[in-house]
Amino acid sequence: MDIDSSHPDGTPPARKTRRTMALVLPSLIAGAVLGGGGTYWSFHNHNHDHATSTAPAPAGEPGKKKPLYQCPMHPSITSDHPGDCPLCGMKLVLVSNADDSGRTTAPPVPGMATVIIDPARQQLIGLRTVAATTGDVSSTWRTVARVQVDPTRVRKTNVKIEGFVERIFVDFVGQSVRKGQPLFSIYSPTLLSAQSEYLLALQTKETLAKTGGEGSENLVQAARRRLELWDVPASEIDRLTHTREPSKTLTLVSPIAGVVTAKNVVEGARVSPGEAPYEITDLSMVWVMADAYESDLGRIRVGMKATLTLPSYPDRSFTGEVVFIDPLLDPKSRTAKVHLHFANAKRELKPEMFGEVALQTTAKEGVRIPADAVIRAGNQDVVFVARGEGKFEPRVVQLGGKTGDQVEVRAGLDAGQEVVTRANFLVDSESQLRASLAAIGGK
Repeated sequence: MDIDSSHPDGTPPARKTRRTMALVLPSLIAGAVLGGGGTYWSFHNHNHDHATSTAPAPAGEPGKKKPLYQCPMHPSITSDHPGDCPLCGMKLVLVSNADDSGRTTAPPVPGMATVIIDPARQQLIGLRTVAATTGDVSSTWRTVARVQVDPTRVRKTNVKIEGFVERIFVDFVGQSVRKGQPLFSIYSPTLLSAQSEYLLALQTKETLAKTGGEGSENLVQAARRRLELWDVPASEIDRLTHTREPSKTLTLVSPIAGVVTAKNVVEGARVSPGEAPYEITDLSMVWVMADAYESDLGRIRVGMKATLTLPSYPDRSFTGEVVFIDPLLDPKSRTAKVHLHFANAKRELKPEMFGEVALQTTAKEGVRIPADAVIRAGNQDVVFVARGEGKFEPRVVQLGGKTGDQVEVRAGLDAGQEVVTRANFLVDSESQLRASLAAIGGK
């Protein structure tokens, strides 16, 4: 006689066993995440179709909320009244209130579920919570920066006549010079001839003045103007006027105070008009260049105060400000150059130094939480809010600026609500696991 070994509901035992194990095995894993072991299983002769209460909920007034109970280990098992889970025997826990349509008051986070952790396990995993507070919040932007020469403070000494270098007074790069300090002298036959023409104009003027003649003054002024255009100092022209002795050489001086950053001349060398034997750079003010990504440009403004720190001076900081933001974006790095100016009277900031620059926005009042309470989930920022009785609910928040170890919460959280700050990654793992189990159980 053949014996029918199928289940009364028509499901073969092998298939029923596989389905049961599909629910049991992930639950064992979930129990191990928050304490490992001690999971109590009680199998009941209930079908999954009867896991949730099938009794119709009493009709209530529109908008009236009713309780929602859920199994901590099987989030898909819900009920509108207290009871035990038909799969594991655990008591159903009040999760939240729901309206007549069954929607919870807190918006769900995709891929996450509310978790329940008893106090003993919270202590075991080191879980800590902190209340969101209200206070001054500001945005701090930090990035790597490089010190550069201010190109508006660079001068070159141009030679405007042909000659030969007679003497070098400043003979190496890096030497400091003051404004008007002699750099080098040149002998120029052309310059010597121009001096002689000036002296002849003066002599002609004086001769005509004795005889009552006029018209020589324009000749003197033209000869003097020619010497000035060749960068002959006014003091040298005055000396020539009084001594009536032409100078064999012309001494060129530094146009500004600074540091010699280029030297292209030696004694005895021939120089031609247009050459630049020296380059002088004023380092009393330097530029600091920083790269800002597209997402940061909205927070940066001209005039913002900046702080620069350097490995060379670990215990010090330098203060400057933003003076210019490059209007063009680099298509490769997707960044724009931010120009900052820093005073450098002692020349401690040397070009090509690398450091970190920080920009601080104006402080305002807002909700603050520790930055380590935030978990990045895909393209969302999530925190776990303590709801009492060991329940921790995932919550999407909108963040603002970060100051130190505090971050501003612009939306999604109110002051006074407790958020998880330690062991939140374990809570996150459990939340995702329970959401996955709920999805499996719902199939």
